Amino acid sequence: MAVTEPAPAVRPHSRGGNETARGESREGYEGILRRQSLRESAARTYARSLPIVPVRARGLTIEGADGRRYLDCLSGAGTLALGHNHPVVLEAIKKVIDSGAPLHVLDLATPVKDAFTTELFATLPGPLADDARIQFCGPAGTDAVEAALKLVRTATGRSGLLAFTGAYHGMTAGALDASGGAPDVRVTRLPYPQDYRCPFGTGGDRGAELGARWTENLLDDPKSGAGTPAAMILEPVQGEGGVIPAPDAWMRRMRQITRERGIPLIADEVQTGVGRTGAFWAVEHSGVVPDVMVLSKAIGGSLPLAVVVYKSALDAWEPGAHAGTFRGNQLAMAAGAATLAYVRENRLAERAATLGARMLAGLQGLAATHPCIGDVRGRGLMIGVELVDPEAEDPEAPVPPPAPALAVAVQRACLDRGLIVELGGRHSAVVRLLPPLTLTDEQAEAVLDRFADALAAAERGPRQRTDTGTCH
Repeated sequence: MAVTEPAPAVRPHSRGGNETARGESREGYEGILRRQSLRESAARTYARSLPIVPVRARGLTIEGADGRRYLDCLSGAGTLALGHNHPVVLEAIKKVIDSGAPLHVLDLATPVKDAFTTELFATLPGPLADDARIQFCGPAGTDAVEAALKLVRTATGRSGLLAFTGAYHGMTAGALDASGGAPDVRVTRLPYPQDYRCPFGTGGDRGAELGARWTENLLDDPKSGAGTPAAMILEPVQGEGGVIPAPDAWMRRMRQITRERGIPLIADEVQTGVGRTGAFWAVEHSGVVPDVMVLSKAIGGSLPLAVVVYKSALDAWEPGAHAGTFRGNQLAMAAGAATLAYVRENRLAERAATLGARMLAGLQGLAATHPCIGDVRGRGLMIGVELVDPEAEDPEAPVPPPAPALAVAVQRACLDRGLIVELGGRHSAVVRLLPPLTLTDEQAEAVLDRFADALAAAERGPRQRTDTGTCH
């Protein structure tokens, strides 16, 4: 079915015909949304800005309980590398179920776990894979971050941490402390390089160089108040921070700075991994080999799974130092191994690089006729469009202020046109596109067409700020 075809009428549930079925479907799905609002906590996020009730999904497409179809460029916040219900994922899950294998095994060795670990190690940067250990964590990326922080503190005997402005590492205590929105500062915060909103007002190579010099000075100044930390943690591309790719040269400088001072480098690849940025792991763009990699989301093939992979010299834990009841998710390991193999064998990372560059070019062309698009950036199929208010431009400011209300209006207009997008960035003014790596050329064009139409509609209509959310 072509991506632009309308959804068929909902199948009748009674003899009343399609009109009755549509009415029942509408009433049913609105009832589900109403009950969710009454029963679920105020902490719910995506449900606020995406009032849909998915009932079926395949690839890029979600069908709601109201019979409408949507192109899903959220992809489970980057979890669905192959889109919804990919045949190789379903077959892997079915094979485990049909085999009679135990579904819950704590951290016991199983053929399924062995196959997953073997496939994962085959994709890692060689120098890390050759000397790596793996820790299976609780089934969310934030627990893997917690494990990584605990690991380096145990191995080094130090407690401090270097993290970056704009970072997002999760919502549990330690992960949140390392994130840019931490309410209490317990880590040393460093400037993350940006071109569009450079903290030094220069951007480009010069801005990245100034950030690197600041980092060196902070570590080498005995009166800086920072001390030697247990680790530095960074995202090769900041996702929730606004889709900001780290310059490759800056990444290499961070590796050099940390290596020379005996500081472990942690790469958070929870959202950037498994081909998302146009390389299997985003650190590969720069040739950097970190000491620790935090992995989740796509490695589970759409099911919950999180691991930490690290150099064996750091393996200083006692048995049980980090554990989790559901760290032996057999179905996720099977789905993850199938996903990793499919991405590798079908060169989907290279496909993401090619198609992502084409989509970026299309969006940059759109920016030429829409002054409200301040910046278009990204890497591979991890794309961000920062919306601004050009009419409120301060002559002394290098760029216009962000326009979060317009971003909300664009997100709503996209949903009205059957396109699901996420918002992010420092002021929730960045529209994020995270389509699956299986995206076709036709689907990519449909996404761009719907976004362009939604942008034009949002520019014409009223704007109202609402809550948005994130997950890890």
